[in-house]
Amino acid sequence: MLLNETRYNRLNTLLDYRQANLTVVLENIHDPQNISAVMRTADAVGIHEIFVINTTEATYKVWGKKSSASAYKWVKVHLFKTVAEAMQVVTQNYPTIYGTALHQQSESLYTTNLTLPTAITFGNEHSGLSPEIQTYCNGFITIPMVGMVQSLNISVACSVCLYEAFRQKQLAGHYQTPQLPNQLREAYLTDWSLNKKERFRISK
Repeated sequence: MLLNETRYNRLNTLLDYRQANLTVVLENIHDPQNISAVMRTADAVGIHEIFVINTTEATYKVWGKKSSASAYKWVKVHLFKTVAEAMQVVTQNYPTIYGTALHQQSESLYTTNLTLPTAITFGNEHSGLSPEIQTYCNGFITIPMVGMVQSLNISVACSVCLYEAFRQKQLAGHYQTPQLPNQLREAYLTDWSLNKKERFRISK
């Protein structure tokens, strides 16, 4: 499919804002709607890929596509069946791994430097991050709260973290200069030009 000039320029502008050094890792998220909501936020702040680990099922076959159909076109999703397989890939491009968990070494989200190549991990709605994935974390972050409730919905917590990263990266000038490598940028432009809707990459 040939793009008209307006569409081509729009896609290039979108790629100018895509960030090569920030991603999200989701481990055993139970509610597909939460994953869909994370995808929308990821797209909104310029994340080009996320990683989803599901150690209990082969894949998520239904992710509430009606509520996040647009995000499926623009955010690549890497699916994995084990933590080890996922983190082997994640650590290649995102050497700083933060876990979102109450931990003795946890620090406030707002004192954490999120401008470095970083992956932020989020765990199951009920049990949180598994001990296995925590071994890959370089540090742990928490969202300060002063109310009676000491936890947020996974998609809300992810939005808070990603927009703090967005704020820091804006101040650091990361959105003023294109961040994606040219080869990756061209690959996305080709996929989007062909209007490929499925953005899944499943680990074998």
